[in-house]
Amino acid sequence: MLFHSSFRKELSRSFGATLVVLITIVMTMILIRTLGQASLGNVNPSEVLLVMGFTVLGQLPIILTLSLFIAATSTLTRMYASSEMVVWFSCGQSLASFLRPMLRFSWPILLGIGVLALVVWPWSNQQIRELRDRYQGRGDIERVTPGQFQESAGGQRVFFIDKADTHSDTGRNIFISEAENQKESVTSAQSGRIEIIKNDRFLMLSNGQRLETDRSTGASRVSEFVEYGTQISDRTLSTSASDSPRLQATPTLLREPHLENLGELSWRLGLVLVAVNCLVIALAATRVNPRVGRSAGLIFALFAFATYYNLVNVGQSWVANGRVGVVTFLLGLHGGVFLLAFSWLMLRQGGWLTLRRRRAATATNAGGLQ
Repeated sequence: MLFHSSFRKELSRSFGATLVVLITIVMTMILIRTLGQASLGNVNPSEVLLVMGFTVLGQLPIILTLSLFIAATSTLTRMYASSEMVVWFSCGQSLASFLRPMLRFSWPILLGIGVLALVVWPWSNQQIRELRDRYQGRGDIERVTPGQFQESAGGQRVFFIDKADTHSDTGRNIFISEAENQKESVTSAQSGRIEIIKNDRFLMLSNGQRLETDRSTGASRVSEFVEYGTQISDRTLSTSASDSPRLQATPTLLREPHLENLGELSWRLGLVLVAVNCLVIALAATRVNPRVGRSAGLIFALFAFATYYNLVNVGQSWVANGRVGVVTFLLGLHGGVFLLAFSWLMLRQGGWLTLRRRRAATATNAGGLQ
């Protein structure tokens, strides 16, 4: 049917353009944030793009939902502004008739949002956590970056080594600050090298001095040395077996239905329901006011989506705190929004039907008078 095909084609063009713009904006923001984390030593600089990719993949459900909402709103706004909607109404199409082609276009996107929210979201969070844990769990020497102060894996030492080259086991201008029990020590040396002694790695320092302070008594001792050795820890921090609901697969949330898991489950299911409701809201609320212009529709879409998404986040915290049940929250928020939007749609459709009947009656009366 011409009506369905033309409307779906218009939606696809608008959706594609909106998706490209939003993904570009989100990738830029995530890249800046990831580079900041890499500069702080939380992310491996060589894995910045990988972390950014996993992060964008986890945010795709929100990006797709907003793109679909903006595409539907902008398409309907253009059709109203160019009087195309009036033509379709005059041909016998009602406002509710747009739901069918809109759903036929949107169902693959809605299915993708469901898969991304229920499956890909926890998987991407797990991959990011593994990358960070692996980088944070490297040994002391591997953590040292030339010209930068770096903390050891256990957090007890701070190293500064001005290495001669990145693949050398020697260095110069070495600084080590160590805190253990009630003692603090600061060691500096002109040069140093790594030696293997009885299967243990030692950092052998040359031509330096060492300041030891007892924090319980405040006594200090300064000593100079020609050569001094300190053992380098090769142990790595074990991967944190975090039980955060963000990292748990959806079947795990269903098998272990405690409050935090139910809150996360309500958020994931809510993303799919938000996408469905946004289509009904776009169809019910979109109209054109000549005094405001077409930008009003875009502003409304952004404001409505931000409000709806914030309510989903608030509901997640309420479910996690036990203030409301997950079924009650899903039915109350998403069911309530759907009923409100659908009632608004039916109210507007009734107005269009009344207007059409009046025009038909006027035309009939005019024909009778002639």
